[in-house]
Amino acid sequence: MKRNKKIGVFDSGLGGLFIADSIRKQLPNFDYLYLGDTLHLPYGRRSDEAIYDLSEKAMRYLIGEGCDLIVMACNTASAAALRKLQQGFLAREFPDKRILGVVVPTLEVAIEHNAKRIGLLATQRTVHSNIYDLELRKLDPDVKMVSVAAPLLVPMIEEGGKKYIERVLEDYIAPMKEAQVQSVILGCTHYVALKKYMKDLMPEAALISQDEIIPDKLKDYLKRHPEMEERLSQAGTFEIQVTDANENFKKSARDLLGVDHLMTRAIY
Repeated sequence: MKRNKKIGVFDSGLGGLFIADSIRKQLPNFDYLYLGDTLHLPYGRRSDEAIYDLSEKAMRYLIGEGCDLIVMACNTASAAALRKLQQGFLAREFPDKRILGVVVPTLEVAIEHNAKRIGLLATQRTVHSNIYDLELRKLDPDVKMVSVAAPLLVPMIEEGGKKYIERVLEDYIAPMKEAQVQSVILGCTHYVALKKYMKDLMPEAALISQDEIIPDKLKDYLKRHPEMEERLSQAGTFEIQVTDANENFKKSARDLLGVDHLMTRAIY
């Protein structure tokens, strides 16, 4: 079989670049296309219908650009759209393609720590979807989850509000501290940027960050699905595209990730 297909990584903004960069470091030979929908950020304040529509358009675009395997790094999109995309859109139009989410792999790692009280810091839409609670009950119904919606964090990270983040975080995590959670899931790709603050504010809790989880889970997936691995090209390329690159996004990309060039595509 000819190896000519890429791995796509999709997020609602730049946060997924943390995930994509970690994947690339662990699996450096494959070719990657990252798409950040910065034009419609933040997804966390949108309806499920709007998130599904944007996500389907993104999947269609990535597939059209040669991605046979797509990691939906965005937790909000995973909560609102992943299952419908897998069972409807892909099954109907692209049955040989695959879209992988981040929620279940993250929970699998969280319960490996034997925690009986887990904190979840996520967007409003992810928390209100109850996707983490529902999937956790399937994995271990005895574990309690304390979920906190943090609508201010993504805009602050994307737009450079760093000096206020620690103060805002302290307010958000107060319910988790009160509940004495034993591990905390950073349930948004952008929150990878908050790891240092979280370790300082909650040193007693194990921190579950998706940039440390998803690369191993993807590696395991490819081992279990050699037929997919055989399709993927291995020239080691990494392309980044966003739907809008204003000056704040460009500065955040440089400051957080060392990215100097963002290719903007009006794909929606």
